[in-house]
Formats: sequence, C-alpha cells, structure tokens
Amino acid sequence: MRYEKEHKPVTRQRIIETAGRRLKRDGIDGSSVATLMKDAGLTNGAFYTHFTSKDELVATAVADQLHAQNANIVAHAAPGRDGLEQIVRWYMSARHRNSPDDGCPSAALLDEIGRCADPIKQAYTDGVLVVIDGIAARLAPGDPRSARTRALSAYAMMAGTLQLSRALADRQLADELLEQGIHNALDLLGAGNEPHEEDLELPHPPSRQQSLPRKHDHPRPMAPAATDRHVA
Repeated sequence: MRYEKEHKPVTRQRIIETAGRRLKRDGIDGSSVATLMKDAGLTNGAFYTHFTSKDELVATAVADQLHAQNANIVAHAAPGRDGLEQIVRWYMSARHRNSPDDGCPSAALLDEIGRCADPIKQAYTDGVLVVIDGIAARLAPGDPRSARTRALSAYAMMAGTLQLSRALADRQLADELLEQGIHNALDLLGAGNEPHEEDLELPHPPSRQQSLPRKHDHPRPMAPAATDRHVA
C-alpha cells in the first residue's frame, strides 16, 4: 500500500536517529535491539523489517551521526581560521562534554568501534572523513587533501581530550583540561594566534547536535535536544 511505502523510510530514519543517541549514551554493547526499538516507539519484532542485523543498524547510525555533525557544526563554521576556532571551541565546551548523547560519536564510541567488524569500521571511516575534509578545507582551502592528516590528528586529540574530561571525577581539573585542549588543538591547526575582534557566532541551524558557541562565551546549560522525529 502507498501509505506503507511512504511510512517505512520515515520510520527507518527515526530508528537510525534515536539509535545514534542511545549508542552514544550507553555504548554499542550496552544498547540491546529491544532498547533501540523501544526508543523509536516500536516493538522488537519490527526490527528486521528495516535492518538485517544489529551491526547494520550500528553502522548506519554511526555514519548518520557523523554526517549530522558535519552538516550542523562543520558546514556552518566560517571559512578559514575563524571557522577552525569555532569548531574547536564547540568541541571542547563543557556543554558538549556533559551531553554525550547529543555530541560527537567519535568521543563516545571510538573504543568500541575499534573492536567492531569491518563494515562498522568502514562506515565510521567514510563518515569521519566527511568531517575531517570540512576541517581540512579551512586549513588549506586551495588543497584540502594536503591537510587531511593534520586535521585528523587534531580531531583525534580533541576526541581523546573530551573522553578524559568526561572520565575525571575532579570537575575543576576536567574544565582546565578542556581549556588547555582548546589551546593545544588551535596550535596544532595553526590557529592559535591572538583572537580576532569580530563576533564568531553562527546562526543557530536546525540541529541534531549542539550548535556552535561564540568564541568568548562561557559554556551554557544544554538546551533540550531536538533530534528525534515523531511519526504518528
């Protein structure tokens, strides 16, 4: 029936988006198929209408989260050095650290993805390179490919710093680590000189992940996530 044909892709996308948030919050091993389907408002029995295995859903959700990060954060950053600073300050913010289910899938899932099967690793690789190439385009606009490794190295450093900040019980030390991480990342990216005077805030896009802060802003409490789509 026509309704079923139109409804199925919408339902599948809802599963992918809610699964992405759950995986980042509870991990791959900690998220059962039953839980992932319940988050989407569906029964466990409906899973195989949309996916052949949990691995297929994980691979699809990880890729979707990375494309969302690129579309909602990297693609909205300004060109050049200002954009690099926007990206780094968003990534190393306390807001991002405190809300892993609304943030970067790399910082939330890298350790588990490293132990996953090749299709999940490939989905991650393809997705993360979209993000990296957006950063590299601000490092070397004339030849982004030449800056890919440096962008990837900075991204890895930011993900590791965020993970460690989340793990520390000492909140002051965790905050200081994020602040130092900002300086380290900007230095690695060649954007660590004196800040510009102009305001670096972007318009808030319709986002499934957090939007970019102003470069001088102190972190603010997380706004309610606007990631889930509800289907009647």
